Amino acid sequence: MADDTDDTAEQVLATLEAEEQAMEEGAGKLRQTVVITDAGPCKKHVKVTVDRAAINTRFDEKFSDLMVKTPAHIPGFRPGKAPKQIVRRKFQKEVAAEVKNEVLMASLEQLAEEEKLSPLSPPELDPSKVLIPEDANEPMIYEFDIEVRPEFDLPEYKGLSIRRPTYTFTEADVAKETKKILEPYGQLAPKEGENPIAEMDDIIVADLVISDGGKELNRATELRLKVEKRLALEDGVAEDFGKKIAGAKPGEDRTVDIKLSADLPNEALRGKTVQAKFTVNDIKALRLPEYTPELLEHFGVRSEEQFKELVSSRLERYMDYTQRLEARKQVLQQLAGTANWDLPRDLLVRQSRKTLQRRVMEMRQSGMSDEQILGRQRVLEQDAVASTAAALKEHFVLQKIAEIEKLEIEDEDIDAEIDSIADRTNESPRKVRARLQKDDLLESLATELLERKALDLVLQSATYDDFAFNPMNLDEDAISTVEQSALKDGTADNS
Repeated sequence: MADDTDDTAEQVLATLEAEEQAMEEGAGKLRQTVVITDAGPCKKHVKVTVDRAAINTRFDEKFSDLMVKTPAHIPGFRPGKAPKQIVRRKFQKEVAAEVKNEVLMASLEQLAEEEKLSPLSPPELDPSKVLIPEDANEPMIYEFDIEVRPEFDLPEYKGLSIRRPTYTFTEADVAKETKKILEPYGQLAPKEGENPIAEMDDIIVADLVISDGGKELNRATELRLKVEKRLALEDGVAEDFGKKIAGAKPGEDRTVDIKLSADLPNEALRGKTVQAKFTVNDIKALRLPEYTPELLEHFGVRSEEQFKELVSSRLERYMDYTQRLEARKQVLQQLAGTANWDLPRDLLVRQSRKTLQRRVMEMRQSGMSDEQILGRQRVLEQDAVASTAAALKEHFVLQKIAEIEKLEIEDEDIDAEIDSIADRTNESPRKVRARLQKDDLLESLATELLERKALDLVLQSATYDDFAFNPMNLDEDAISTVEQSALKDGTADNS
């Protein structure tokens, strides 16, 4: 019997402790009613009604403190002796603003904890328009719209079948990549031969005239352009640039179609194809630099052999990037292939910058050169809305997996990634962190790491069907870039 009594006493004590803990946890909570309704694709309307009792309690606490702490502001009364009504009249406006801000902040924090909204951006809420009614019996009510991830059912994401590209890099691949890496440090010289012609990887110096139906849109002189399959201008892409320019001699004209960006301010010009006449003035070839101590030190190595190892390591990272990029596409196709998310254009425009930041970060981590990254970035920018829509769908799927699996990014994850970036770029972690903070990229880095964790979890349980594929043959890398617009300043805004 003694044992039974002891057990009962322990159960009662445990119950009391649980109730006490629950009371402590709920003591600071506001009594509020939240009503959430659809406000369009990927948007919710939220109406919050905060019970007046907690607000009145905060008012009383503020005024009681003022009666003691600010006696000098109440002439004719000794410290702590001024009537509360007089204190209220004198400080009502200041206290109301302070209480409103405190209650609003607490309400929003509580809302974030209790409601599953999965926001894509901060709420469209102007705090200055939120008011506390003068009537002490009326609640505080505020409303706002917020962009959220679409709601969808996620199929089974473990045990997927993935086709995986694999490849063993050759000495020729290492030599090709070495040339790409060393090009920025080389010297240009006139191409040898009596009648030189432009070939892939040559540099041409050309004048440019861009027109649409005979109307001149822009012109430029003495542009220096690398002959690649594609040419990316600031506001357009010439898909057949290499094909049309190859074989040209100095003094010859070549006309190339340029497809303008789909995101130009002028709707009449969005995605339109215009003509670019290149007049080739000169053809140059690139002479790669010698492996001097200064050059090797720039890359953090001491010998040509170590440099080759660096290039091989970079190629392996590129292979890993290619595998993950292909895996992401297949995961999205299998998990969200039938989903039809209506993503508003204004949402895509607002999200395009963050999405592009994450893409550039992924490319940089893969070991791509700055020139390769700039080329791909330009192509993505030409139709930012479409590329953002595809990237957001991946984001939605991976974020939902992260929520289900309760994956999180800790400070240690950020620190480890910064250390890894510092190792690859031969910089100090402090310098890398400072650059990320300056460019407002820490949030994008955390998002990219979370998606990476979610993708890793999916890939750990996947089965693979390997196929041979050389990522160096991707068309995405055959992009030449130039700091030149197809349109004159202001042309894009004119109808």
